[in-house]
Amino acid sequence: MSLVVMERALRVACISGTLNVRIFLADGKSMWPKDAPQMIAGIGIRPKLLPEKEDMKRFLLILLFLLSAVPSGLTQEHAAAALPIRSSGADPGTVSGENTWADMMEGNQRFVSGRTKPRELVQLRHTLAQGQHPRVIVLTCSDSRVPPELVFDQNLGDLFVIRAAGNVADAVELGSIEYAVEHLGSTLLVVLGHEKCGAVTAACSGEKMPTANLQAIVDKIDPAVAQAKTYAKGDGLLDAAILENVHQSARDVLANSEVLRHAHEQGKLVVIEAVYKLHAGEVVRLPSSVNSR
Repeated sequence: MSLVVMERALRVACISGTLNVRIFLADGKSMWPKDAPQMIAGIGIRPKLLPEKEDMKRFLLILLFLLSAVPSGLTQEHAAAALPIRSSGADPGTVSGENTWADMMEGNQRFVSGRTKPRELVQLRHTLAQGQHPRVIVLTCSDSRVPPELVFDQNLGDLFVIRAAGNVADAVELGSIEYAVEHLGSTLLVVLGHEKCGAVTAACSGEKMPTANLQAIVDKIDPAVAQAKTYAKGDGLLDAAILENVHQSARDVLANSEVLRHAHEQGKLVVIEAVYKLHAGEVVRLPSSVNSR
């Protein structure tokens, strides 16, 4: 039989992930010893035909040769492709929140310069249908001008995004963040505010909102406005309140969720506070109000 043909078949099978190949002898008969499933359990080969006993030794020698000939990188590449793609290529548990943030800031610089990465979305979409493992949670405003995936130049499956007017978090948003931390393995939470936030502007006005639902948003932001008023006024009040609201939202997340507070105290969740500049497209990190432990 031709070892070249067999090697090529096994290589193709490794890349495709099926490893469901038939091995043919020179006389055209399929060769597959009955003990093969036990010998190669776990790699997905299914026996086609049982051979005569005299073919056993020949099969084992050929199989061992081919397994040693296939580059390990092929199977490793396929295994990596079977997981949702992360831009760092590393397991989220081994990458610190700071390193992950550095990756995101590199993406933001690409966005600012207009030189974002090209995306192969079709294949990635199929891969992600099997599951998601986003490294980062982003709690941000619903404002249409602040899409986190674009702002940080990230791909499908990279970010677990939670959006609410004023980047506030009530029980629904908190539950969503808890899910990402507990079940998806996310290790970084970014609380992202932005310039000219309409929700913060409404809170700064001091006016009563026309509906109970709108008032609920303003009520969440009011403590940040009160803090900003202790040192800012006039045109500077809005900008100060936007920054204070980011800090307030970050503190609220930890204060109102035992799960997230525990993860943060254990060093499993890093919280970063930042603000987005609408004209420049730049994300600016703020001094932390929660990470000093």
